Amino acid sequence: QVQLVESGGGSVQAGGSLRLSCTASGTTYSSYSNYCMGWFRQVPGKEREGVANITTSKYTYYTDSVKGRFTISRDNAKKMLYLQMNSLKPEDTGMYYCAAKSSPSCAPAINFGYWGQGTQVTVSS
Repeated sequence: QVQLVESGGGSVQAGGSLRLSCTASGTTYSSYSNYCMGWFRQVPGKEREGVANITTSKYTYYTDSVKGRFTISRDNAKKMLYLQMNSLKPEDTGMYYCAAKSSPSCAPAINFGYWGQGTQVTVSS
């Protein structure tokens, strides 16, 4: 099994930037390299939203609301996942979760079996 821990959240003003990190443990390099990795966010009372994901071959997907502002990346050797968030908006506020599933591809963005504890991102106007 994989344990995921997010870090890098915080409170910023609109227009600012944050870089989220996700560290994976309890798995090997080869196993991690065969995981689809993704970032999700959620506000209480609202459906969880897929923000971005990345395949083992580093093909990426972004939800329309973050295209051009967020960049997802991964370092398979370090077993880490990142989300660079620029030009942040108040509507980006939420709890951000790192997730993984045992598939080299990400589509469809379901069946993520491993989740981190979340890191809070708050963007003020």
